[in-house]
Amino acid sequence: MSINDATPSEWDRLRKEIPAVEVTVDGKEVDMVNSPSHYTYGKVECIEAIQESMSAEAFKGYCKGAALKYLWRYERKSKSLEDLKKAQWYLNKLIEVVENGLDNG
Repeated sequence: MSINDATPSEWDRLRKEIPAVEVTVDGKEVDMVNSPSHYTYGKVECIEAIQESMSAEAFKGYCKGAALKYLWRYERKSKSLEDLKKAQWYLNKLIEVVENGLDNG
């Protein structure tokens, strides 16, 4: 059996047996959804660099794909709520792009 064969109930059991460790940096909790530290290098957030490197249409596709990825796997991971919030973050980013007319459409 591989990790990919685990059922949602097996993940729930494991989550109860081994609670997740909250991520902290210098004693402060890190927001793993809105501002994970591993996505920032210097003063640039990764999402900003990605957006600048793509056409508006490509960036919309990226946000849509990322949201779908997190929705697709949230039931199969130990941090399902975090994955749902990440999906929501990417959906909100897509809405922002469309609302602000940055989608050329």
